[in-house]
Amino acid sequence: QVQLVESGGGLVQAGGSLRLSCAASARTFSAYAMGWFRQAPGKERECVAAITRAGGSTYYTDSVKGRFTISRENAKSTVYLQMNSLKPEDTAVYYCAAKTSLPATTIYTDYRQYGYWGQGTQVTVSS
Repeated sequence: QVQLVESGGGLVQAGGSLRLSCAASARTFSAYAMGWFRQAPGKERECVAAITRAGGSTYYTDSVKGRFTISRENAKSTVYLQMNSLKPEDTAVYYCAAKTSLPATTIYTDYRQYGYWGQGTQVTVSS
């Protein structure tokens, strides 16, 4: 079992920055590929960013490339999402997710592939 707890959401003006953190309770955090997803009202949950077990490869959805950065610290069992140049369309509930990963170099972007989820944190960007 893995428990995930997100933090760092809030209200920010357009152009501002936030850093989301996701702390995991897993004994072997490095065994999990991680992803950040978001869901706005009336929209499907989408993968914003994802990262492999060791952090060697990352994925970003097109709308956040160049603005968001996903990273992880396996020693701290934590994954981060640095969000810069925020736009009103980034407003959503953000969730982190974990999935046991074999092989270790796989990135997962489909929310149905993930078995563990945090409770979500609200990000609101005002114009």
